[in-house]
Amino acid sequence: MRKLLTFVLLIAAFNAQSQNIQNNPGSNHGNKFEQLGTILPTPNEYRTASGAPGPKYWQQRCDYNIKATLDEKNLKLTGSETLTYYNNSPDVLTYLWLQLDENEHNTLKNSGYQNSAQLGRQMSVQQLEAMANAKVDNGYGDNITKITDATGKALQYTVNKTMMRVELPAPLKPGMQFIFNIDWNYKISDRLVMGGRGGYEYFPEDGNYLFTMTQWYPRLCVYSDFQGWQNHQFTGTGEFALTFGNFKVQMTVPADHVVMATGECQNYAQVLTPAQQQRWATAKTAKEPVEIVTLEEAKKREVEKSTATKTWVFAASNVRDFAWGSSRKFIWDAMPTYVEGKKIMCMSAYGKEAYGLYRKFSTKVVAHTVRSYSKFSIPYPYPVAQSIEASNGMEYPMICFNYGRTEKDGTYSESVKNGMLGVIIHEVGHNFFPMIVNSDERQWTWMDEGLNTFVEYLTEELYDNKFPTRRGPAWTIADYMKLPKDQLEPIMTNSENIIQFGPNAYSKPATGLNILRETIIGRDLFDYSFKEYARRWAFKHPTPADLFRTMEDASGEDLDWFWRGWFYSTDACDIAIDSVKHVVVNTDNTPMAGANGAGRPPVTRSLDKPIVPAFDDISKIRNREDKKITFLTDADTTLRDFYWKYDRGIIAYDSTVKTTIPSMAFGEPAGEDDKTKYANTHLYEISFSNKGGLVMPIIVRFNFEDGTYQDERIPAQIWRKNENKVVKVFMTQKKATSIKLDPMRETADIDETNNSWPKVDEPTKFQLFKAGTTNRRNPATGANPMQKLSGK
Repeated sequence: MRKLLTFVLLIAAFNAQSQNIQNNPGSNHGNKFEQLGTILPTPNEYRTASGAPGPKYWQQRCDYNIKATLDEKNLKLTGSETLTYYNNSPDVLTYLWLQLDENEHNTLKNSGYQNSAQLGRQMSVQQLEAMANAKVDNGYGDNITKITDATGKALQYTVNKTMMRVELPAPLKPGMQFIFNIDWNYKISDRLVMGGRGGYEYFPEDGNYLFTMTQWYPRLCVYSDFQGWQNHQFTGTGEFALTFGNFKVQMTVPADHVVMATGECQNYAQVLTPAQQQRWATAKTAKEPVEIVTLEEAKKREVEKSTATKTWVFAASNVRDFAWGSSRKFIWDAMPTYVEGKKIMCMSAYGKEAYGLYRKFSTKVVAHTVRSYSKFSIPYPYPVAQSIEASNGMEYPMICFNYGRTEKDGTYSESVKNGMLGVIIHEVGHNFFPMIVNSDERQWTWMDEGLNTFVEYLTEELYDNKFPTRRGPAWTIADYMKLPKDQLEPIMTNSENIIQFGPNAYSKPATGLNILRETIIGRDLFDYSFKEYARRWAFKHPTPADLFRTMEDASGEDLDWFWRGWFYSTDACDIAIDSVKHVVVNTDNTPMAGANGAGRPPVTRSLDKPIVPAFDDISKIRNREDKKITFLTDADTTLRDFYWKYDRGIIAYDSTVKTTIPSMAFGEPAGEDDKTKYANTHLYEISFSNKGGLVMPIIVRFNFEDGTYQDERIPAQIWRKNENKVVKVFMTQKKATSIKLDPMRETADIDETNNSWPKVDEPTKFQLFKAGTTNRRNPATGANPMQKLSGK
C-alpha cells in the first residue's frame, strides 16, 4: 500500500516536472527574486544596511520668527522673518537655498514646466485670455523687498523661478549658525480660480473671505547627506521637503477674524472674549466637542465686519512648516483625546456652510485619527491636531484644510459625508507622514502620500466596519494595473513625471503595503516592522531604501522580490489556472486510473453554477473577527447618522454581530491503519501560469458540495525557480466541486476570468447589478436621500 501511494505522488511530481520542461525550453526565470543590490544606495555611516540612521547621521535645523499682516481689503500679505540656520553637516556651505512657492502663481516666475495640449473643438474666452497673457506678469508671486544679515547688512540673492539662493557673507562651517532677515509681500490669489494650496475663498452671499495661508513665507530647503540641496522647482504637483525647527509667528488680522494655526496660541487672553476663554477652559477637559466660537457668534461677525485689527501669536517646536487659516466665518470647537496618557487638543474650524457635518463629525474624527495612527506608527508628539473646512485637502503640521459642506437645508449626500470623513483622516494623518517621518515629497510623492493612504485605510476600517474605503484593498487597484503600459510608470518615479498621479502615488503604494500586511508577511510582523520604521525615522529624513531595509530588517523576511515587482516595475498580477488533474487515493488493491492501462482517467465535472462565496474584503472580515477591535461607530453611537441606518437595498450587517466562516474540519486518523487514514483522500495537481509578470502568493480555495471549503496559501517563493509556470499538488478529504484562485481578491489580480475551475464566464454588468456586486456601498453620484426622505 505504501508503495502504491508513493507511486501516485511520484507520478504527480513527474508530471509537474515534465510540464515545466515542455513549457520552458529556455531559461525558466529572470531576476524577479534577485536582490536589489546596487539599485539601492550603498550603506554608510549616515544610513546603515539595516535601514536605521547611522552613527554619524546628521540633519540641518532652521528656526523662524515671523511677523505677518493680512490686508483683507487689498488681499495682500506682508511679512518679515528672522531665520536662524544651524549647519549640523560636515560640509562647509557658501550659500543657502530657500523655497518661494508663491511664485507658482506668477506667469513669469513659475517653474516653467508645461504639459502637452491639443486643440479641442471649442475654447472658452478664459482659455484664450490665459494663453494671451501667459507672457505678461500678472503681479502674483513673492516680492522680496530686503534680505539682510543680523547686523542689517544687505545680502546678495538670486531668484530662480520658485527657488532663491542667498549668498553667505562668509563660509558657514560645520557646527556654526547664521542669522538673517527677509522682508517680503505678495498678492493673495483666489484659490478656487488659480488653484494651489493656499489663498482665499470668497463667499458672495455674505461678502466674506476664508483665508488659507499655506506655503506662504520663504522657507529653507533641505540640505541632506544623500543629495545635498533639495532645490527642485515647485510645479504644484510634488509638494515639499523642509528642515525642522522652532517657530514663533505673529499674525495681524481683522479684529473679528478667528485664527487657527500650527502650534499653540500664546495670547488667547488678548484675542478671545471672556466667554470664549471660559469655553476653551471647559473644552480642555470635555468628553464631547465644545464650541469655543459659536455658530451665532460667527453669523453675527459675518454681518458686522470689523475694521480694527488684532494680533494672534502662535509658537510651535520641532516642526518642519507653519500654516494658518483666518476668517470671521469660523466656528471653532475642541475636545481632548489621549495617547499614552498625553493630552492632545483636537479642534475644528468651519463656516456655517459646513456646520451640519463638521459639528457632528470633524473633531471626533480628528481624535480617532490621532489615536489610530499612534497605534500603527509612533505616539503623536504634538499638543494639537486641527481640521479646518476650506473646500480643500491639504496638510501641514498640527493643521489641515479639508472639505465637506451641507446643502442649504442642512442635509447632505452620503458621498459628501464619506468623502469628508476620508479627507479628514487622510490630512490629519499627514502629521505622521511626512510632517514627522519627514520624507522628500517633491522627489518621492509615494513615500508620504502612499504610506499615509495606507494608514488612512487602516483608520477608516476602524472607524466603521462598513466604511466604503476606496484605496487599500487589493482588488481596488486592479483596473489601474491593467491599463496599457504607456499609461503606467513604476511607483519609483519622480513626482513630476507621473501620468496617473492618484493611483500611482496614493493607491498603488497603499495597496502594496496592505498586501504585505494581510497576505505576504501577516499583521504581526508587518505592524512591528512598520512601527520600527516610524520610530527610527521620526523627525528625520528617510529615503525609500531606509523603508525597504527596515521592513526586511525588523520582519526577518527577504522582500526584495516584492519591492522589485511592486515598486520598480509596471508588472501586474495575473495568475491563471491552466489545468487541473484529480486523482483519488486507491485504498484497495485495484489498479489506479492510468496504471497498466487499467481504469479510467479522472473526469472533471462541469458546473453550471459553481460554488463561489459572496465577496467581502479580507481586512473587514479579519477586523470583525478580532475581539480586540472596537469600531468607533460602535463605541460612540452618536456618529451613527441617517446613512448609517439607511437601507440601500443590499444586505447590511451590524459590526457588533460576529460571523462564523465555515471551515474544513479534518478528522483524527483512526488507529494506524493506512487504508482508513487515507480513505477518500483526493489529490489535485494544478498548473498555474504567471501571465501578468508580477510574482505573488498563490491562494487556492477548494469548494465542496456541503458548502464548506478549504483554503491553501502558497508563498510567492513558489515562483523562484520558474517565474512563468508552476505546478502544485494539493490534498483534500472531500471531492471539490469547484476551485477558485484568490477567492478574497487579495493579490490585485487583473483578470479573474482565468481564476476558476471549471472555467466561469465573467458576468455582464447587468448580471453584476442583479447580484448586488456593482456599486455595493457608496455611489459617488451625490444623491441625497436624506433630503428626500426628510421632506426638506
